[in-house]
Amino acid sequence: MKQTLTDKILQAHLIEGKPVAGEEVGIRIDQTLTQDATGTMVYLQYESMDIPRVKTELSVSYIDHNTQQAGFMNMDDHRFLQSAAAKYGLYFSRPGNGICHQVHLERFGIPGKTLLGSDSHTPTGGGLGMIAIGAGGLDVACAMAGAPFYLNYPQVIGVRLTGELQPMCSAKDVILYLLKLETVKGGVGKVYEYFGKGVSTLSVPQRATITNMGAELGATTSVFPSDEKTLEFLKLQKRESVWTELKADDDAEYARIIDINLSEIVPYAACPHMPDIVKPVSELEGLPVSQVGIGSCTNSSINDLGAAAEILDGKTIAENVSLGIAPGSRQVMLNSIEAGIFSKLVASGARILESACGPCIGMGFSPNSGGVSLRTFNRNFKGRSGTADASVYLVSPETAAASALTGVFTDPRKTAPAVRRDYSSFCAVNDSMIIPPLPEQEAAAVEIVKGPNIKECPKAKPVEKEIAASVVLKTGDNITTDHIMPAGSKILPLRSNIPEISKHVFEQVDPEFYSRALEAGQGVIIGGENYGQGSSREHAALAPMYLGIRAVIAKSFARIHKANLINFGILPLTFENPDDYEAVDSGDRLVLQNVVEALRSGAPVTVKNETRNREFKAVHGLADRAVEVMLAGGALNYTKARLEH
Repeated sequence: MKQTLTDKILQAHLIEGKPVAGEEVGIRIDQTLTQDATGTMVYLQYESMDIPRVKTELSVSYIDHNTQQAGFMNMDDHRFLQSAAAKYGLYFSRPGNGICHQVHLERFGIPGKTLLGSDSHTPTGGGLGMIAIGAGGLDVACAMAGAPFYLNYPQVIGVRLTGELQPMCSAKDVILYLLKLETVKGGVGKVYEYFGKGVSTLSVPQRATITNMGAELGATTSVFPSDEKTLEFLKLQKRESVWTELKADDDAEYARIIDINLSEIVPYAACPHMPDIVKPVSELEGLPVSQVGIGSCTNSSINDLGAAAEILDGKTIAENVSLGIAPGSRQVMLNSIEAGIFSKLVASGARILESACGPCIGMGFSPNSGGVSLRTFNRNFKGRSGTADASVYLVSPETAAASALTGVFTDPRKTAPAVRRDYSSFCAVNDSMIIPPLPEQEAAAVEIVKGPNIKECPKAKPVEKEIAASVVLKTGDNITTDHIMPAGSKILPLRSNIPEISKHVFEQVDPEFYSRALEAGQGVIIGGENYGQGSSREHAALAPMYLGIRAVIAKSFARIHKANLINFGILPLTFENPDDYEAVDSGDRLVLQNVVEALRSGAPVTVKNETRNREFKAVHGLADRAVEVMLAGGALNYTKARLEH
């Protein structure tokens, strides 16, 4: 059988299971990455496994999320993470060195390798020909300990690219167009693999923009072949020795093929408040804009910033607009200074922000109340910007810059230069802000530093034969992990303190959730379609578990969040009959019967609604290993026991 590139890489790393779509498999992980918003819990979990040194080929701890230091908490986390990296044999990317995905692409990514990251945008590495997957922190901790990573073997969707992007149309427009076609839940259980003659017209940073936002499709990951453009990128990074040519077999068999003619792509924008509410920019022209943000891990390469600089060169942004620039890495920042990009941006009125995630996760540069913000970022969930009533649109650097000049939504093809200049030759490598692993003997003597805000990771309870609990909350469709566990400058510093951060669970949806969950003792959440989409943050499962949530019954789940629920002992169930969703409400008293028996046999769980005196069925669909995780009281207990034997 002719193989896709996805099949080739996954099967070369297969440890357990059969490579059949939908079947659970375990794969070997070559590399891991963490960032500071998720990393503290990862290394606390890893520490509890008593394994002296990571067993991956390479692991990196990045500081890029919690870089606002209004108090001691973030800096304490950074000191903890640096000492943990030294202790356990990781590279450590210091604050200011850049966003994990951009830096990993530049300095560590290798075609054909597997990468697991505690951040949902880890698929950025697919632009380099990796199978790069976002996961919960506990999955990453287990991978560092040498355990396989488990996932359902994906369907592979082929995306055949032809033609070439027209002037002022960009890779961002390509992925927005695909989101318009496939929606935020269209990619669940799938990998999007790009092929065709159009691939060779896209640089690695352009490909990385597309694979980065493949996360918004709900996809397991996205991947491009490793070709001459990949080699060209790696030569600039002084890492050409790691290059390997990789591609699908001719006439490889895909589950489905989507055809995209790059020549027909136009500027697009994702409208509030979902990445798949996509319209051509031409339909939005004239809408007043109050803020523009260019950068983040999606669009912050030197050519992205250069495109904006060329449009803004010699001009001044509109008086009603605030423009912020967030370079993706320190390397991009230094090279942009050398290329004259920054002088053009600053002269136009732009503000240079830190090389970090920043406004993408609500850490500064929030819009004004009721404001319209155009951002080259990857998510526009309601409230994520830090301003609850702001309207955030996702656009390309070209659209962002053109609109910053006019003060209204503007199609860049009307006002911008006709040619996108290539700045990639301005590539001076400087790794001085990356600390390499210590030799094993020196590492053994390192003491891990823990500040007063760092608390132990709570342990899950094994699932019980019967679960009696109240419905603490009922939600609609497309509930995101931002809804469940918000980010932002006030809450992110609490990521290493589960008792404290749990006070903020669902606060944007229902401010009374915390007190009601405590009062219930044990709780159940009822969800709609695609429950838990968005970020990989395991805190969206860990904090509810701490508050006594024992099960979530939904119409369907996003991949990463479902895995996180299992990891922390919360039973993920789906309605056998979706119509039963309408017959359950907040406050209802439920009894989940025959739970252990149903888990072991694969039978549905019988749910008795005592309040309404009716019953319905809920199914789990868990593989044997996931059942054992639930019975063990979570993945930490399960993995530690396996590694000890």
